[in-house]
Amino acid sequence: MQEKFLLIDGSSLIFRAFFAIRNLTTKDGVHTNGVYGFLNMYRRALEIIDPDYIVVAFDRSGPTLRNKDYAEYKGTRDKTPPELSHQFAMLKDVLDGLNVIHIDMDDYEADDILGTLARQAEDKGIQSYLLTGDRDYFQLVDENSHVLYTKKGITELEIYDIDKVFERYEISPKELIEVKGLMGDTSDNIPGVPGIGEKTAIKLIKEFGTIDQVYENLDQVSGKKLKENLENYQTQAFLSRKLGTIYTDIPMDYELEDFRKKEPNREELYEKFKLLEMNTFMKDFAMDNRDEVETEDLIISDISKLDEFVNNAKKNKQFFFEIFNDNDDYTIDQIAYLGLFSQGKEGVLVLDFQEAKADIIPKIKSIFEDENIKKVSFDIKKAIYLFYKEGIFLEKNYVDMMLLAYLIDPSRSNYQMTDIASQYLEKEILSEEQLLGKGKSKKEFADIDTEELANYIANYIMTLYEAKDHLLKEIKDLQMTKLYEDIELPLINILAQMEITGVKVEKEALENIDRDISEELDRLEDKIYELAGEKFNINSPKQLGVILFDKLGLPVIKKTKTGYSTNAEVLAKLEDKHEIVPLVTRHRGLRKLKSTYIEGMYPYIMEDGRIHSIFRQTITSTGRLSSTEPNLQNIPIRTPEGRLIRKAFVADSDRTLISADYSQIELRVLAALSGDEVMLETFEQNLDIHKKTASEVFDTPLEEVSQLQRSDAKAVNFGIVYGISDYGLSQDLNISRQKAKEYIEGYLASYPQVANYMKQIVKDAKKDGYVETIFHRRRYVPELNSSNFAMRSFGERIALNTPIQGSAADIIKVAMVKVFNRLKSEGLKSRLILQVHDELIIETFNDEVDVVKSLLKEEMETAVKLDVDLVADLDIGDSWYDI
Repeated sequence: MQEKFLLIDGSSLIFRAFFAIRNLTTKDGVHTNGVYGFLNMYRRALEIIDPDYIVVAFDRSGPTLRNKDYAEYKGTRDKTPPELSHQFAMLKDVLDGLNVIHIDMDDYEADDILGTLARQAEDKGIQSYLLTGDRDYFQLVDENSHVLYTKKGITELEIYDIDKVFERYEISPKELIEVKGLMGDTSDNIPGVPGIGEKTAIKLIKEFGTIDQVYENLDQVSGKKLKENLENYQTQAFLSRKLGTIYTDIPMDYELEDFRKKEPNREELYEKFKLLEMNTFMKDFAMDNRDEVETEDLIISDISKLDEFVNNAKKNKQFFFEIFNDNDDYTIDQIAYLGLFSQGKEGVLVLDFQEAKADIIPKIKSIFEDENIKKVSFDIKKAIYLFYKEGIFLEKNYVDMMLLAYLIDPSRSNYQMTDIASQYLEKEILSEEQLLGKGKSKKEFADIDTEELANYIANYIMTLYEAKDHLLKEIKDLQMTKLYEDIELPLINILAQMEITGVKVEKEALENIDRDISEELDRLEDKIYELAGEKFNINSPKQLGVILFDKLGLPVIKKTKTGYSTNAEVLAKLEDKHEIVPLVTRHRGLRKLKSTYIEGMYPYIMEDGRIHSIFRQTITSTGRLSSTEPNLQNIPIRTPEGRLIRKAFVADSDRTLISADYSQIELRVLAALSGDEVMLETFEQNLDIHKKTASEVFDTPLEEVSQLQRSDAKAVNFGIVYGISDYGLSQDLNISRQKAKEYIEGYLASYPQVANYMKQIVKDAKKDGYVETIFHRRRYVPELNSSNFAMRSFGERIALNTPIQGSAADIIKVAMVKVFNRLKSEGLKSRLILQVHDELIIETFNDEVDVVKSLLKEEMETAVKLDVDLVADLDIGDSWYDI
């Protein structure tokens, strides 16, 4: 087989990664986004190409030979951001660990280095793949050289061969050099011929072949201005072609064999990735010598070992376990395998649950239900749900390692046992994805070789055992023991019971809403086509742009690389310019409602007529809960149609729904945290806070505040909570930036202690590196140390918002625990079924309505003691729409 050479433009990739990934830093605030993104693209390229040779080339910062021909070459480029500059050295250090040669040279650019190596490879009969986000490389494409182009984001790559280049440009790769000479390149400050863009340049080269031929046949060029520009800028055209041509014969001190792929230095890489806090790459590129548990005593479905395990668990008052199931949505899945360990002689026990569950369940039921025995696992809520299906009721005395990892570092997108192993134990264990694969080719646990599966489960369980005390100690050091033990831990069972209970949905009501929306969409489409004068794809931004701006002549607000922007912000500015615009906006809203919130809901209605959504505890950085499969917290309520969907969510026949919603919880938290006397007094006197703010900001007597003033003050109130800028407020209220600035200044003058609090919290966050809620939930804010203004501003908003929103999230969680415990202690049948931000909903039996209303209000309003009263507003109804 023909050997393959992967040639990587390091400068192109790290720049692309830096701007594609935001806010990725270590806990100490060191930016790592460029390196992280590069490595993702590198890994993806290895999967696609499987090369025999690898090299990475970089640009140097000094002038090149092209600057001798044209001093202004690349003269308009911005300086490399300081957050990126230091990452070049970090990346080269990682490449050294990967044993990948990286090159940069005086006088030449990365594309010259790679172009030369590609031609040398061609002479040896080696196939080259040039990985880059720079389209200039397309000129190098031939039978032996392809471009692996970064099409989108940091993982989507596209191979360009001769046919692909022709399909895109309708000319050969080499002719692209001629096009560059005519059109120039603004990013490299190559002048080209004024007035000639890509379209015209391609047309000329398709017709004449080269710039030389264009000038030899200048009399045949149509267009007076075009011909005039070509005549006046002939020298510039040839210069631009020279500047845009990649050198393929520069002197090199390397032999191709130097670039042959080598084994990475795994031990060295382990330390590098640990320092960069890149746990994913610690697993992928680092240590290959995984610490494996001996499997002599690990026999799948060896029930004879189970009695010994149970006895040890009872004796030790503690055991470690993990459930292995195949579907990410555990509400529709079952236990495949069960791993068990308790300090003793039997080692880790691996059981094929489905094969022997009739024997397993009676033996393990007692220890899982024993409140005196501590159970340690990674995702206890999943275990509660899956065991419930098998008649095992796991409710108390457990340690959840996933929850601990989340509390320690809430900024991560997901939590895995592999990360805990590498971070706390400095060892690597196999991930589920490495074991089973992913996508369409993903296997099930039952498909895995018995010994391999036993090793995987044993290493997983032993990681639980070895890492538990490390995580609990860190929680204690961070002063989060109370948050973990009194709020998050008891919440696990509450959320599991909410998932088990589910929410009743009337499918027929949903279908009726679906039908009505479909009929209105049809009417809207007919009217839009009539106003447009033709049929087109309303959902295509490109086609819509042509109709709005080319055909109807509406003013262009914003352009994108592919045409006109027709996003929501643009359409809002065009609403009064043509009657088609509000119809398109409404069409979009209804279509989204239909596809996401109606059609997307049907698959989740189970046989019991209920939706069993999963409540996620470890997703948001602020501590708020989230809902998935489906997301019940995101059903829109600002439009009448969005609210109508809630009519389908109902109480069962002998029950009703009672909701309690915290009144202005975040503003009350702000008042308590800041100690602002004006705000505290407003709440103490039970005044309308938005009206009071309007009175203060607009210098208007309280009784004379208009509805519009109150509405604007409400936006300011909540804007302050979220750290809004004058620009953001001006956009929200559709007022000038100066007016918005005056509103904010008026607000801060009215609430001086809030102003002081805002300054102090940002100052403290810069000093400490993090902010905390009232329960010491911590969030790190490395963005505050960025030299980039936008990034620093983002960090300030996080610092302002997290203590407020996070404390509000803590309070609603405390309330959930107290309400759940009261329902249980008083022996009530009513069940907590939903939490939506600041609202709790109980499906209440009709004979328990009065007692539930009383305890719900009482427990919510006394959940936490603050310097301001908590107020919960109650509603009752037969459907979610009614409350």
